[in-house]
Amino acid sequence: MKFYFLLLILLICLLGGMVIFLTFDKRGTMFYIAEAVIAAGIILTAMFYRHIIHPFNTIASGMDLLREQDFSSRLAHVRQPDVDKIVDIFNRMMEQLKSQRLNAHERNALLERLIAVSPMGIVMLDFDGRIVSANPVAIKMLLPEESEICQVSGLTLAGIGTPLATAIDRLKQESIETIRLSSSRIYRCSRLSFMDRGSARPFVMIESLTDEVMAAEKQAYGKIIRMIAHEVNNTMTGLGATLCMIDDALATSPDNDDLRSVLGVCNDRCSDMTSFISAYANVIKLPDPDPHPTLLNDIVSSSSRFMESLCGGRDITLRLQLADTSATVLADIPLIRQALINIIKNSVESIGSGGVITVSTGTCPPRITITDNGAGISDEAAAQLFSPFFSTKPDGQGLGLLLVSEVLHRHGCRFSLHTSADDRLTRFVIIFPQV
Repeated sequence: MKFYFLLLILLICLLGGMVIFLTFDKRGTMFYIAEAVIAAGIILTAMFYRHIIHPFNTIASGMDLLREQDFSSRLAHVRQPDVDKIVDIFNRMMEQLKSQRLNAHERNALLERLIAVSPMGIVMLDFDGRIVSANPVAIKMLLPEESEICQVSGLTLAGIGTPLATAIDRLKQESIETIRLSSSRIYRCSRLSFMDRGSARPFVMIESLTDEVMAAEKQAYGKIIRMIAHEVNNTMTGLGATLCMIDDALATSPDNDDLRSVLGVCNDRCSDMTSFISAYANVIKLPDPDPHPTLLNDIVSSSSRFMESLCGGRDITLRLQLADTSATVLADIPLIRQALINIIKNSVESIGSGGVITVSTGTCPPRITITDNGAGISDEAAAQLFSPFFSTKPDGQGLGLLLVSEVLHRHGCRFSLHTSADDRLTRFVIIFPQV
């Protein structure tokens, strides 16, 4: 518009100049008419600028405000009714945009604060599956405690590489699944999406169910075990007493030796059944830990004799690799020692004979790692190892790892049991809380 306006002024000036040049000598009627026309053209161009170009400058300023997203500034009236209506509409639009932007900012700020303090892990993804943001709970869930990485932004779930991140990465979009890890941790993971600028934006919600599920499982199997133990012990006690009375009655006759031998076998079987059911009852009667500050190396060293006795006769070598500087942890030594012995016993049974078990300690974070070169554990079995009464052995009761899990959870430890695909070694890692 400015270009055409300048071109119009130039044409008027040229036309006026030519007329003046042609009529300058005569200075007659045409000369004065030409001057009047030039004066009228100047006045009209001034009015043209005021009524057309100036309002366009005002509208252009409004476009600049929109481009810079400056919703606080307003346009001034140009004292032209038609243009002032446009200015009023523009100013109302800017006011609405400012209000909407402020409300959206306040809602986003509230949402960000809720996400930051949420007990659930929330991970926002971009359209390529990369992590845009994650709240502190999600970072703690996705990253191991000993990880040197403190931020996950820019990474993919598969790139993090932890069991939970890998399991979530396999979830289909718009699906919800409960994931049980080999560390006995249980999570409900939801891979959902929401509409963002017309597109479905993916995000992940992670809810820890470990404490709730373990409490429910313990309550369920505890009630069953108490009922079975009561009935079996009462029955076995009465049956054992009856067998002893019959044995005493038959003792007077030497012809009853064979019958007494059968009664002895039955009595021994009653004792075995009582011991069998008592082992289950002892799991739910596990005492609360009485933790005291102690050196991690001392716990392992004090348990080495019994560990070696479990390996004896099977040609299994037990190696201790203790850290140079022992970490101090809060532990109930008898309970932790019992857990270690159960882990070593499982390793011995997995090896059979002719293997190596290595028990090592670390300081940052405080940890004990038991490594064996046994048969290994499949991924399917690893997710069920710490479930009540689950066992990979045909004659197993599923009590050993159940007791281990109970002891370690009561100490606030994090732990995992898995077989590495690289070296085929099975590792049970126990991470203690920092003192």
